[in-house]
Amino acid sequence: MTTITFIGAGSTVFAKNIAGDILQKPALRGATIRLMDIDPKRLEESEIVVGKMATTLGVPAKIETYTDQTRAIAGTDFVVCCFQVGGYDPCTITDFEVPKKFGLRQTIADTLGIGGIMRGLRTVPVLWSICEDMRQHAPGAIMLQYVNPMAINTWAIGARYPDIRQVGLCHSVQGTAEELATDLAIPVDEIRYRAGGINHMAFYLAFEHRQPDGSYRDLYPALRQGYLDGRFPTTTSHSGRCPNRVRYEMLMRLGYFVTESSEHFAEYTPYFIKRDRPDLIEKYGVPLDEYPVRCVEQIARWEKQAKQYREANEITVAPSHEYAARIIDSVVTGVPDVIYGNIPNRGYIPQLPQGAAVEVPVLVDDSGLQPTVVHDIPPQLIALMRTNVNVQELTVAALVEEKREHIYHAAMLDPHTAAELDLHQIWALVDEMLAAHGTWLPEFARTPERKAS
Repeated sequence: MTTITFIGAGSTVFAKNIAGDILQKPALRGATIRLMDIDPKRLEESEIVVGKMATTLGVPAKIETYTDQTRAIAGTDFVVCCFQVGGYDPCTITDFEVPKKFGLRQTIADTLGIGGIMRGLRTVPVLWSICEDMRQHAPGAIMLQYVNPMAINTWAIGARYPDIRQVGLCHSVQGTAEELATDLAIPVDEIRYRAGGINHMAFYLAFEHRQPDGSYRDLYPALRQGYLDGRFPTTTSHSGRCPNRVRYEMLMRLGYFVTESSEHFAEYTPYFIKRDRPDLIEKYGVPLDEYPVRCVEQIARWEKQAKQYREANEITVAPSHEYAARIIDSVVTGVPDVIYGNIPNRGYIPQLPQGAAVEVPVLVDDSGLQPTVVHDIPPQLIALMRTNVNVQELTVAALVEEKREHIYHAAMLDPHTAAELDLHQIWALVDEMLAAHGTWLPEFARTPERKAS
């Protein structure tokens, strides 16, 4: 039978969604689900949740728990990674509070910018340790990687462990399609789209509505007109603001809609967050410090939810829009499916560097993962992606070569950071971030670089 290992299973809400999807697939009803985490309390909570979902669905899945990563991986078929190194406290707090002392404000800080760089430095060594266990103890397994910073992680895994079968997974492509369908008042299952780019900066190259005669109508004119008329966007963020104005504004400037949320996108570019322009923050509804607020609320919400799950006899299982179960099911059954995945670039987007993590359509069947080539991305989109790829490349270089100076170079090249701080401030910020994170970082990064004079 199929064995699926969750590394970071203490991320119980995430594990619940993916395990729930798996348990609803007929071919996976009898799977062995291994839950691994270093936090015994969270691991126990996940075991309760997944076990009760299996009972509710009446399936014979076997649930096992581990605190030892190597044992959890040995002989498995799939490894689902869903952890956060350093957690909200202390690492996310550090990623926000130290930059604020320099006047650098962020929204999410988990993908790019100084927050994304630091998260990459913390995260990649753990992923490499998982790859080493897979190479030694489960050489045919596929890694389904949900950890941010997705692009840095995927690139770094491909650089050091090219033999590991991996795909980085995000829900931004399908999630944004649903948001735009809501704006347009069109059922999402009537929309056809094609996208390509890098994680959190892929664009819909086509976004179309199926007509009664079977033809397809381009929806971009309707999206542009709706924004000009003030009817779009209709969705709001977690904070109650309407930050999709950022993405609609970029649609008007670039001609294409980006697949990741506006609160993310605002900090990937130099245009929307400026210390001396509070009017921009208000105009575009940029939710500064959004992620820490979410973390605090999620922690409180989970404490309440965990108590309810402990007391419940059954747990309702609803399908999620994550790709993991679809991939596993297609590999096991051979029934083909197409998902959007992040893969090291081997010519899949010819305009971007070899090895960089690219997000493209991926065919999945019993042969595994087969990425498709996206060769027609317009030059203005590629140019914008490259500003983010620069930061990713330098962060990966710092990790692979163990060169601390590349951490500073990555921060210097970050679009938002460079727009707000001068070189001396950037250098001092990196010094302080490295010192604050301390032992959460790999050893080569722990001693701050001597400041430039």
